[in-house]
Amino acid sequence: MITIKLPTPRIHIIRQLEPIYGNTEAGYIADMVLEKLTGLPKQETRNLQAANLSDKQQLLLEEMLLQLEQHRPVQYVINEAWFQEMPFYVDERVLIPRPETEELVEWVVKDFRTAAAPILLDIGSGSGCIPISLAKKLPTAEVHSCDISSAALSVAQLNAAHLQSIVQWHEIDFLDERYWEQLPVPTCIVSNPPYIPKAGAEEMSAHVVKYEPGIALFVPDEDPFLFYKAIANFAQSRCQAGTLIYLEIHEALAAGVQQALQQKGIQTIEIRRDMQGKERMIKAIRS
Repeated sequence: MITIKLPTPRIHIIRQLEPIYGNTEAGYIADMVLEKLTGLPKQETRNLQAANLSDKQQLLLEEMLLQLEQHRPVQYVINEAWFQEMPFYVDERVLIPRPETEELVEWVVKDFRTAAAPILLDIGSGSGCIPISLAKKLPTAEVHSCDISSAALSVAQLNAAHLQSIVQWHEIDFLDERYWEQLPVPTCIVSNPPYIPKAGAEEMSAHVVKYEPGIALFVPDEDPFLFYKAIANFAQSRCQAGTLIYLEIHEALAAGVQQALQQKGIQTIEIRRDMQGKERMIKAIRS
């Protein structure tokens, strides 16, 4: 009698996804899916057998694979992305948090760790990963966050409730100066704004362009520094001298952002590289 050895669920996932994502990325996705599906740590899912999955889990796994084969990001499939060691709910209403944004948060936390009751303003709430993380790591801070998208703010508020974080949310169009009076006068501004020129969409992965919200990604080709100029104007008109500004930037546009800020009167600027060696963050001081 010949015994046919069936692959483990992890191997099954990798085989299905490898043609699309490659072996390494397929393995990473398999670990995320199985951890979420079973509630078990990664070490235990590696050798998990198909027989260990219930009929419901096996059916759900196949449904997930169908979505992944359509390039839907795994974070949206499992409705979870980890940021600053915390699980955030995510779906197509918000961007998936990135590691470089964690580095931006860590920069702010390091600088404000000993500050007495700072007022922090995050511009572009998204999933809430930035303001929620700041509120958790800087418990004396008063944290505000604004976004034009009511759908995104619903996700951010959901995450704040789940993670027991206090953030004051503002639904406004930040590009419209008439709404600025609704915001606090901050001692620190943080933002990961839209900064990708629309023409750049052609070079981006299908799972990003097809599923992640374009309103949070793209700016007009003719004005790629739109949000940075608005943030600089806000700082100059509403904030006091010495206000710190932390910005995530496009890796190819650091010099352009620096020039845009300088043209608005902000002269003290530091550009920082991320762990990949790319220029992805700026710290500026309102003069």
